[in-house]
Amino acid sequence: MKIWDKGIAVDKKIERFTVGKDRELDLYLAQFDVRASKAQANMLAQAGLLSAAENAQLQQGLAELAAQLEAGTFTIDESFEDVHSKIEAYLTEKFGDAGKKIHTARSRNDQVLTAIQLFLKDYTRRAATKMLALTQVLLEKAEAHKTDLMPGYTHFQAAMPSSFGLWFSAYAEHLLLDLALFEAAHTVADQNPLGSGAGFGSSFPIDRQMTTREMGFGSLAVSSVGAQMLRGKTEKTVAFALAGAAGTLAKMAYDLVLYNSQDMAFVELPAAFTTGSSIMPHKKNPDVFELIRARCNTLQALPNTIILATSNLPSGYHRDFQLLKELLFEPLTQFLDILDMLLFALPQLSIKPDLLNQPKYDAVFSVENINQLIQTGTPFRTAYKAVGQAVEDGSYVPHREFHTTHLGSVHNLGLAEIQQKVERLRQAGWVLGQ
Repeated sequence: MKIWDKGIAVDKKIERFTVGKDRELDLYLAQFDVRASKAQANMLAQAGLLSAAENAQLQQGLAELAAQLEAGTFTIDESFEDVHSKIEAYLTEKFGDAGKKIHTARSRNDQVLTAIQLFLKDYTRRAATKMLALTQVLLEKAEAHKTDLMPGYTHFQAAMPSSFGLWFSAYAEHLLLDLALFEAAHTVADQNPLGSGAGFGSSFPIDRQMTTREMGFGSLAVSSVGAQMLRGKTEKTVAFALAGAAGTLAKMAYDLVLYNSQDMAFVELPAAFTTGSSIMPHKKNPDVFELIRARCNTLQALPNTIILATSNLPSGYHRDFQLLKELLFEPLTQFLDILDMLLFALPQLSIKPDLLNQPKYDAVFSVENINQLIQTGTPFRTAYKAVGQAVEDGSYVPHREFHTTHLGSVHNLGLAEIQQKVERLRQAGWVLGQ
């Protein structure tokens, strides 16, 4: 069944090409199309376009479909073009004319767009919830290891003393910055386009404010033309949020791959989290972080891919938008999987203590030697030259105790301030579980 079918046969080859992967990908949208159809039926009944009895039938049928989705028994077989035709066919088969009326004052354009808006709104909340949980894990690790020193690097050269607390808290703070992008994407997705029709509204007395309330949208996409322009814009905005967070997580994964190496040996994963070599029995490879790095790097290309698919399109609907589901939906799932894996692995990551006691890291305390001289009244440039000369001629002796004494001020983790940012996000109300 096709909800646009006028009785004209379509060549099978053309049909296969135009349907593409919709039957598979529309399972992401099914529950949201059911929710939107419930709101549509209630609104049509209020407008006098459905009788109370017909609306009751449709609500019953839609509840049955929701139960099938919950149980995992809902399918879209090849006799249907997409989820939208499957749902309408189910309602029509059960209730006759009532099912045929569900599409009154609605186009497939705003029907699909509404389901996508609801899906992406829900997705941004679920992803943000996991990101917030990961931020909390990082803050807990930062607190636990705030006095465990590690060498900080610039240019791949050991530079100055750092700490694991500083490292963990840095990524916690950057995930909060990434959450700001998700909040922006959530705002774009939180617009109700239902009732915009094919982009030009409807002459029926529909109540778009009612459907906005019923579906839980924060606001109404007022202009019918503008509502249709959300297609592509919402997906692109979500992709930018995804790419921002992926960039942070790719960098963190790369750090951990380096830190897990024998040469650095800063951190260690449980043996059960690593993989081996088919020829070298000693190997314990951090494949989990390497795969996270690669997948996150791939996710960072997503905004550009979506831009290329949509950038040369004028206003109005175009079938090009169908490809956005294929480009976006699977990466969305991959990102949630990455977050789940990090939430599982990071709490079990162990830290190597006393790293900076090794002679190879003596030089990272050179700035502390300078600072100690400055506190005795020596000008900075004079102290800099004196310590530099000592490093060159071999007379340099690191003043580790100076750094340890001033550890609290040197490594200002700001854990309390970062935690306050987390709490403000939790109270904002748009993240799940609030």
